[in-house]
Amino acid sequence: MFNKASLLFAVTLAVAATASPAVSPPLPLARGNTIPLRMRASLTTSTGVFDKDKGTLANINTINKHRQNLINLERNKGNGTFNEGAAIRPLATLPRNIQGRMEARQAEALTDEEDDVEWLGTISIGTPGQNFLIDFDTIVQPDPRTSGFPLRHAKSSTCSKKHKYTASSSSTSVKESGTFEIEYADGSTVSGPVYEDTVSVAGVVTTKQVFSPVTTLSSSFAQDPTDGILGLAFPAIAQMQSGLPFFNNADQEGAVSVNQFGFLLASTGSELYVGGTDASKYTGELEFHDVDTTSGFWQVKGATGKVGNSIVVTGFETIIDSGTTLMYGPPAAVKKIYAAVKGAKVFDAEDGYYSFPCATPPEIAFNWGGKDWVISAANINLGQTAEGSSSCVGALAGVDIGLGSNVWLLGDSFMKNVYTAFDFGEEAVGFAAIA
Repeated sequence: MFNKASLLFAVTLAVAATASPAVSPPLPLARGNTIPLRMRASLTTSTGVFDKDKGTLANINTINKHRQNLINLERNKGNGTFNEGAAIRPLATLPRNIQGRMEARQAEALTDEEDDVEWLGTISIGTPGQNFLIDFDTIVQPDPRTSGFPLRHAKSSTCSKKHKYTASSSSTSVKESGTFEIEYADGSTVSGPVYEDTVSVAGVVTTKQVFSPVTTLSSSFAQDPTDGILGLAFPAIAQMQSGLPFFNNADQEGAVSVNQFGFLLASTGSELYVGGTDASKYTGELEFHDVDTTSGFWQVKGATGKVGNSIVVTGFETIIDSGTTLMYGPPAAVKKIYAAVKGAKVFDAEDGYYSFPCATPPEIAFNWGGKDWVISAANINLGQTAEGSSSCVGALAGVDIGLGSNVWLLGDSFMKNVYTAFDFGEEAVGFAAIA
């Protein structure tokens, strides 16, 4: 039941509330390459109704993946780097009634309309290359694929439809010491050995990439089409301690001329651009903001939340995450946002969801000292509260994720409104209007 705990690509933007945004400096021409990304659907059913069970599951997966990030951060850097109010909490579990319904649904062939969101592209591992379908995310979390890469000789039928890494078929494969293991709230585990091999992503090649081809995989992942996950976050929250994440490794080996990558997440034409940004996908200049990496995330301070032209919440921090479907904020702060939305009301108090009149969706925006980055009517709407209802569920939920008392998490519902650039060299994140 914890399938789709996709590896989160957490981004946090940091800037003082009074600071001016940095306009992107001229960039040299990069040996950049594009990976087309395939989008799977959202939490809205084919009938246009919000899937409440999947909404609950999305919250639990998000809480647990960031719990693992904090475990990694404490192990790698010590808990003194935690955001104020952040804490490693017990694993969140799915209520039994929802668990039963989800297990029954997993027994059926799932359509794109019924699946969660993943951004999938192809990479190769080894010499000669073995191809795998990978989920690209920016933060490591408790997923069997959190190790970053695909399955090996898994011991269950779950892996029968997966592409498997065969070390003996690669002339550049090297087995490392140690093992990889993650335990789930349902008692299942994912584990495997650790290897080093050549990895190619859109023509960008690292020659000594550490990863785990897992040998044990829960049946919960049988319906997931991906072979693995490739993390693009800072090393401080990496699950694997024996090597750098892919993009950091690529920069260290000189495989990219610009230590930067860009994401376009959209209903069609989504892509990851490795080694710079794809200027054809956005207009104007990228508005960059410095990142405070002490907590291990791409984290920006000084954010403002607006409804229409009214400033509602100020001075909070944000994590941008391509592996999280929704947007989350502290419950009290999100309550203020919806209090400024005419006709809004609580839809599900336990899971932090609100509704609003479908005919008049709110114009919610975030600002870091520059432009207002507005969430479109399509991206704020998760679907009707019930079939035929005039009320719709909002993609901003009030949930304490555990990352800190003043920290918001902005996932795909935010990123689909902007072109996003992540710059390791300058430790900054940039936004631009989509072309």
